[in-house]
Amino acid sequence: MSSLSARLFRLVMPGSVGPALAAAAVAMSPVAAQAQAGLVYDTEEIAGSALPVTYHLVETHDGLYTAIGLRVPEGDGPFPIVLFASGNGGEGLGYVRDYSHNRSWTQEQFLDAGYAVAWLRYRSEVESPAYDGSLLSDRPWSGRAVLSRPPFEYEDVIATIEYVKSLPRIDAGRVGYMGMSHGGEMLMKMASVYGGIAAGIASEPASAAFLAVGAMDLTAPADRDEPETAAEYDAEKLAADVEATRRRIDMDVAMARIGRIDLPIFFQGRDRDHNQDVFRLNYELLEEAGKEVGWKSYDHELHGFAYVERNADGNYEPDPIQLEVVADSIEFFDRHLK
Repeated sequence: MSSLSARLFRLVMPGSVGPALAAAAVAMSPVAAQAQAGLVYDTEEIAGSALPVTYHLVETHDGLYTAIGLRVPEGDGPFPIVLFASGNGGEGLGYVRDYSHNRSWTQEQFLDAGYAVAWLRYRSEVESPAYDGSLLSDRPWSGRAVLSRPPFEYEDVIATIEYVKSLPRIDAGRVGYMGMSHGGEMLMKMASVYGGIAAGIASEPASAAFLAVGAMDLTAPADRDEPETAAEYDAEKLAADVEATRRRIDMDVAMARIGRIDLPIFFQGRDRDHNQDVFRLNYELLEEAGKEVGWKSYDHELHGFAYVERNADGNYEPDPIQLEVVADSIEFFDRHLK
């Protein structure tokens, strides 16, 4: 048996996941879940922490599996949980392991505050068929099912949410989600069709597809002449960019999608980001629709600054802005999940 196969057969039931590493191996079998099945794959220590990460493989709509890295505070719970997503999908379990080991400082602060946490992964975003807000459906065919379209990446996250709600140490009524970049756009897409998230953070949400922005090729390569981070903040230019982007929106489509959203959302912008107009407009349209939303923008050099990465020496050294954004994020979830 290969080392990969051997690891796939080292399974731990969810109730045994705790602050100490799980030691028992059991035969491969699905974990019982109310709405979604999954397998517990492996448990690893995290450098500098007493709380390990346990990798789960979650069954998605079409029967394929996606990986998450779950960490839970000491104690029986049940605990509120915040699920973390970043960017487009793909890369599978390797991505989840990398982020669990090397970008876990933000999650450590949530664990200290009494939250369970998990890094998520999901299938890659696709260009065709384009997102149109339609619901995925299936019909019987030769004893199986034929889907109305391929599943989208945000639907993998919905499957993951349903799975974690079934775990014995998780409070199913207190599930939060924090998505960065495309992960923030996925919050919009999920919230417009699914009511299982109690509160969410859209950090630098790249929401052009959700907002039905037209008059631009959303699949074209980025303009390499435009830096991801401008040299300085220009309030006048931002206001003009927001209005220009507003004029490109199919407002009827965008507001119909927004109208179905019913959860508190905290929008986090980045002052000098080349997509700040989209971040800000996403917030403004929800505010105009009467949704429960908040906005704060931060001046940081890095896209994805809310997720602190280990430096070359293997240490975490969050800067003052990162300390601020994480404190703001925990305060937001404390108000809505505790």
